[in-house]
Amino acid sequence: VQLQASGGGLVQAGGSLRLSCAASGRAFSLYSMGWFRQAPGKEREFVGGITWRGGSTNYAESVKGRFTISRDSRKNTVYLQMNSLKPEDTAVYYCAAKFGSTSRRPSDFDSWGQGTQVTVSS
Repeated sequence: VQLQASGGGLVQAGGSLRLSCAASGRAFSLYSMGWFRQAPGKEREFVGGITWRGGSTNYAESVKGRFTISRDSRKNTVYLQMNSLKPEDTAVYYCAAKFGSTSRRPSDFDSWGQGTQVTVSS
């Protein structure tokens, strides 16, 4: 699976952004997708995930209620809608794919997008 992430940018605290992750390849309907982020000097952390086939989602506690993951099967694209953004959400955001069920561990994911910068100003 090849992934292409886009949609990052600079936004004020309280604002919104939507990230996109376009997927290509074979049988990605059998995959689960994840969004991760990495701030400078910190480890990559799980943001949320979705199963491609059933659309089940799960989120990190830090973003629950503010971020929403969805997918458009016709466009082979997964989205991360981010609302009520906070300065601590500033990071490079990555989408990733793994075969089978979801996971919160970056090491479980096989394919990664190139990352997109999200900066939230206070």
